[in-house]
Amino acid sequence: MSVKGPIGVFDSGYGGLTVLKEIREKLPEYDFLYLGDNARAPYGSRSFDVIYDYTWQAVQALFEKGCSLVILACNTASAKALRNIQRLKLPELHPDKRVLGVIRPSTEELDKHTKTKHVGVLATEGTIRSNSYEIELAKFAPDLVVNQHACPMWVPLIENNQFDTPGGIYFIQEDLVQILDKDPKIDTILLACTHYPILIEQVRKLLPPQVEVLAQGKIVAESLADYLDRHPEMVEKCTQNGTVTYLTTENARIFSEKASSMMNDEIVAEHLTLH
Repeated sequence: MSVKGPIGVFDSGYGGLTVLKEIREKLPEYDFLYLGDNARAPYGSRSFDVIYDYTWQAVQALFEKGCSLVILACNTASAKALRNIQRLKLPELHPDKRVLGVIRPSTEELDKHTKTKHVGVLATEGTIRSNSYEIELAKFAPDLVVNQHACPMWVPLIENNQFDTPGGIYFIQEDLVQILDKDPKIDTILLACTHYPILIEQVRKLLPPQVEVLAQGKIVAESLADYLDRHPEMVEKCTQNGTVTYLTTENARIFSEKASSMMNDEIVAEHLTLH
């Protein structure tokens, strides 16, 4: 008899909570286990090898907790670790388990929305340096003109609850001006960091009305629902009691307080050490 367990959702910190929220709204019947590697965040400035090692440790921990399906709700981990985990680790060590990321479904959605074929990608420095969005879009939407811009101040502004202050709005506006200055034809912008949806209202107010803003949570939720429809064998491995459990490598109290403030919901986490 196959072992059943929750769907795992991993992020280097708090941002993946925005993805989990949308997934739970789309698939409320499933159980979820969220893991934030907050003690070692942020991942964006770390090397490829370190991010790969950290992400694989987290995925293995979720596997040990009973997850057969894990979502990397982190652009940096998806960019720098997902492909090697799928190709090198799973076939040999866990052929019955699956790990999915956020980049492929997000790029597919960009192509559907743009009319001018000029798009913008706002992300962390690590995601921009990986060039993952340009590489992925070149495969199936080579006609798109992709403009990328790193926003290193956005995550600290969110995690310190400063994004709605005059100073926070100044930094957000500066980054938006810079990407539109690169290419005034941009009509669709992807918030390619799972923290950034918390800023979506500010971003929409500061952008011209003809520029559409896409957040990843709904995109990933729709993609996951479609994946489960196409893979009933994975559905059989996922428990469905409508529960969610939170784990963090940081101090659990600190995580719970920050996560609750960010998501405007009561979140209580437990501590987990990764090896």
